[in-house]
Amino acid sequence: MSPESTIFIIGLAVVIITILTFVMRKLPKRIKTQIYVKKWRDIQKLCANSEDWSHAIVHADMLLEEVLKKKKITGKTMGEKLVNSEDRFTNNEALWNAHKLANSIKQNGDKSLKDSEVKEALIAFGQSLRDLGAL
Repeated sequence: MSPESTIFIIGLAVVIITILTFVMRKLPKRIKTQIYVKKWRDIQKLCANSEDWSHAIVHADMLLEEVLKKKKITGKTMGEKLVNSEDRFTNNEALWNAHKLANSIKQNGDKSLKDSEVKEALIAFGQSLRDLGAL
């Protein structure tokens, strides 16, 4: 084998390895469901006391954002990430309502929540986490 062909093969191998490394970094990381299942159960435990409902909603929103980040969904804000991933969710409208409720709680502090709106929001967050493969 000539030195030119050896150099060509080595150069080609370096280019292929570089491209594969770049592609692998851009792919979403595999989600370890046991971590998110535990976090989700902790959020559900907050629902036992009505005083902690607002915390449960905010934490569920933060958990969803964490999973979206892990899935490499782009966007500067949670809203942008939801828009960029809307085709992954089975119930976009319910998820948006849940996210708006979480934002309202973050901006206005704790507020009195109805049992039905808490259930709807947590169901929407839970389904979205399942849609993403985290639960």
